[in-house]
Amino acid sequence: MYTEEVKNRLKRLEGQVRGILRMMEEEKHCKEVVSQLAAVRNAADRAIATIVAANLEKCIVEERDAGGDTSKLVKEAIELLVKSR
Repeated sequence: MYTEEVKNRLKRLEGQVRGILRMMEEEKHCKEVVSQLAAVRNAADRAIATIVAANLEKCIVEERDAGGDTSKLVKEAIELLVKSR
């Protein structure tokens, strides 16, 4: 369910966060720290979107194959994305 691509994205995020902590310890300028934090937030948002999209696709295929209504799944996915912001 969670691809190596997504796991690798999160590992890069982890490294970015460690880098930000190091910047703080080195008393780097707040603009640099905030810039890096914004990059982490954007990367996390992309990871969330990737995970939701992959799982939505899988769930829609399963629901469609079972003869069910997929509109509820799409609504739930949208709610997840909205809640994550």
